[in-house]
Amino acid sequence: MAVKVERLKVNFKTLEEFKKFKEYGIQELSMLEDLEANMVDNNSDSPFYGIYFGDKLVARMSLYQIDAKFDRYFYPPQNYLELWKLEVLPDYQGKGYGKALVEFAKSSFGLPIKTNPRVQSRDFWEKMGFANVDYDMERDRGENPLVWYPSGVEAQQHN
Repeated sequence: MAVKVERLKVNFKTLEEFKKFKEYGIQELSMLEDLEANMVDNNSDSPFYGIYFGDKLVARMSLYQIDAKFDRYFYPPQNYLELWKLEVLPDYQGKGYGKALVEFAKSSFGLPIKTNPRVQSRDFWEKMGFANVDYDMERDRGENPLVWYPSGVEAQQHN
């Protein structure tokens, strides 16, 4: 089954859809405030990508491109994507939507990806080719990040 991942528009309809997802929080509320203040419109670049089943948003993630100067995960430092809020509605789990979103992130930007997996989702990320950050990073942010490298870009050991 071909699944189409699309960049989600920043609008009230999308935000209504987001309310069905567990991880509805600061990010969405700030988008809502911006919309209500007319600071953003449909065309502004949304960090959210999603999959629709019919006209219902059933899976989503947010992707942020992080500049190398803020990189604390890859060595040598480089631009990378931060993948957050990967979430599939319960009735649609196990159908490959989460995988389709991750594959989209991997194939569309050619950048390494970092994510902080939720408890119990580690197996999924490992199947998707993600691995522990392989050297001592700052762990003071309570993170347990996993990273993925595009082929041909291998993790270099930190000396």
